[in-house]
Amino acid sequence: MDNHHHYHHPSQPPPQLTPAKSSRQRYNEWIFRDVPSDITIEVNGVMFALHKFPLVSRCGRIRRLVAEHRENAISKIELVSLPGGTETFEQAAKFCYGINFEITSSNVAQLCCVSDYLEMTEHFSKRNLASRANEYLDTVVTKNLEMSVEVLKQSENLLPLADDLKIVTRCIDAIASKACVEQIASSFSRLEYSSSGRLHMSRFKGEPDWWIKDLSVLRVDFYQRVMNAMKCRGVRPESIGESLMSYAEKELTGLHNQNKKVESRGGSGHEGIVVEAIVGLLPVEKLAVPLSFLFGLLRAAVMLDCSVACRLDLERRIGSQLDLATLDDLLIPSLRHGDDTLFDVDAVHRILANFSQQDDNDDDEMEDDDGDGDGFESDGPDSPSQSALVKVSRLIDSYLAEIAPETNLKLSKFIAVAQSLPAHARTVHDGLYRSIDVYLKAHQGLSEFDKKKLCKLIDFNKLSPEAGAHAAQNERLPLPAVVQVLYIEQLRLRNALCCNYPEEILKPPMHHQSWRINSGGLSAAMSPKDNYASLRRENRELKLELTRLRMRLNDFEKEHVCMKRSMQKSNSRNFMSSFSKKIGKLNMFGHGSSSRGSSSPPSRHSERTDSKVISRTD
Repeated sequence: MDNHHHYHHPSQPPPQLTPAKSSRQRYNEWIFRDVPSDITIEVNGVMFALHKFPLVSRCGRIRRLVAEHRENAISKIELVSLPGGTETFEQAAKFCYGINFEITSSNVAQLCCVSDYLEMTEHFSKRNLASRANEYLDTVVTKNLEMSVEVLKQSENLLPLADDLKIVTRCIDAIASKACVEQIASSFSRLEYSSSGRLHMSRFKGEPDWWIKDLSVLRVDFYQRVMNAMKCRGVRPESIGESLMSYAEKELTGLHNQNKKVESRGGSGHEGIVVEAIVGLLPVEKLAVPLSFLFGLLRAAVMLDCSVACRLDLERRIGSQLDLATLDDLLIPSLRHGDDTLFDVDAVHRILANFSQQDDNDDDEMEDDDGDGDGFESDGPDSPSQSALVKVSRLIDSYLAEIAPETNLKLSKFIAVAQSLPAHARTVHDGLYRSIDVYLKAHQGLSEFDKKKLCKLIDFNKLSPEAGAHAAQNERLPLPAVVQVLYIEQLRLRNALCCNYPEEILKPPMHHQSWRINSGGLSAAMSPKDNYASLRRENRELKLELTRLRMRLNDFEKEHVCMKRSMQKSNSRNFMSSFSKKIGKLNMFGHGSSSRGSSSPPSRHSERTDSKVISRTD
C-alpha cells in the first residue's frame, strides 16, 4: 500500500478551483468558472469564496450553521481556531469538491483534527475525510517508526485536540513498540555459538540504535512520554541512556554560550525544564549513562537553578559510582550569590555523604547475610568496596589539594570534606597531608588552635618516609605535630635496626658505647621544645648508626662474593687451602685470629657456608 492516498470524485473529472489573489491575502475566493460563489468562509483572516452544496454535503459543522440561518440566507461564515490553519482548510475544501490530493505523514495529523472540527464524519457522508485520515494513520503511519515520529512532531501544534483524538497516544505506542522490536532483532543478530556449542550473546557492541537521533526533534513533553513508554515496553537501559544524551546534546547547547548571563536563567526556562525531565528519565541501573554525563547534568542544574529534588537525585546517582569519577568531574563551579568560593564544596560534600552511606548500607547487608560470622567481610582489603574506598580517598585528597588555595574556603568546610570518608578508607595519608599543607600555606592567619584541629585529621603513622621527612621539617605545622612526626620516625628507625640486621651486627662497637636512646616515648616532664630537640638529636644518631651498619654489611657481602669466586676458579686442593685461609680470617672457631681484635661478626651467608663445612669435617 502506498504511503500517499489520492482522492477525487469518481463520477466526474475534478472541477478546477481558481483562487483569486489580493495584495494582502493569499486566498480571496475559489470559484467555478461557470458557477458563481454563494458562501464565503473566513479562516484566520483569509477569505474562501465557495459553494454551499459541496460543503454541507460533507461538513456537519457548516451544514448546521447554514441551517440555523436559513431564513436570512447566510453568505459568510467565520471558522475560529480551526486546527491546521488555512492550508489544512484548503485541503478539506478540496476533499468536499472531489479535487485530488494526497494524505501523507506530514498532513495526516492536521486532517484528522480539521475533519473532527468540521464534523466530516460517516454520519454525513460515506468514506468521509475523518475515516480516511484515521485509516491512513492506523494502517500506514503506526507501522513505521520514522513516520510516527513525524506525525507526533506535527501534533505539537494541534493540542489539545490531537491528544483528545488519541493521535499522540497512537504514535507514542507505535514508536515504543517499533523500538522494542528493533532491539529484539538486533539482539538476535548478536547471538553466536561458543566453542562448546552453547548459544550466547556476543560482547561486541554494535552501532547505536538508529532511532535515537530521530527522537531528538520532539518537544520535551512528548519526548518524556515516549521514553516512559519505552521503559514500560522493556527497551534496554543503555539505549534509553544514549537517547537521553543525544537529546541533551541538542537541547542544552545554549548552556555553552558564555555571552548569556547566568543570572537571567531560571529553572522555569526551557533548558531548566529539559534538565529536570532528563533527570527524571534516567534509568535506575548503574552505568546506563557515563558518570561524566551525570556531572554535566549537575553543573547544568546548578547553573539553571533547578529544583532541589533534581540536584539531590543527581548527587545520589553520582555518589553510587564515585569511584569512577575524576578530579575534573568534582570541580563543579559555584554560582550562588552567598558563596564566595570558586567551586561548589557543599555539593561534593553531599556526594561523599551518599557514597559513604552506600558503603555503610553494603556493610549492613553483608552483616545481615552473614550473621553467623563465617562470611567474607565487605570491607576486606581485596574486596571491591575497599578498592572503591581507596580510589575515592585518593580522589578526595587531590580535590582538597586543588581547592585548598582558595582564600575564602572556610576551615569547617575543608574539615567536613576530609572527614566524610571512614578512617579505613585511607591506607596512606600522604595525599591528605599534602592538601593540609597547601591549606596552611594559603591561610597563614590561622590560629594555633585551628592548626592543631586541622592536623588531627592526619594519622602520622600512615605517612610514607618521604612525607614524614618533609613533615619533620615543615615549619607550617604546629610544634606538637612535628614532635609526633619525629617520635614516629624514631620508632621506625629503631624497628629497622632491630628487624633488618642480626643481633651481632647491632651490637655497638667499643668506641660507640655512649650511643643510646634516652626514652622509648615522649617524656611528660619535658617541654614540647625540649622533646623536639631531643628527638631530632636521637634521630640523627640513629640515622648515622644505621648508615655505619649498612656499610659494614656491604663489606661482608663483598668478601663473601670474592670467596665464592675463588672457590669456583681453584681446584679441590687449592680450594681447601684458600677456604682455610678465609676461615682463619673470619675467626669462625676462635683460633689464632682473636689477637687481631676483629669485632666484626660474620654475615648470614658465611654462617650457612660454614655450617656445611662443619658437617663435612665431622
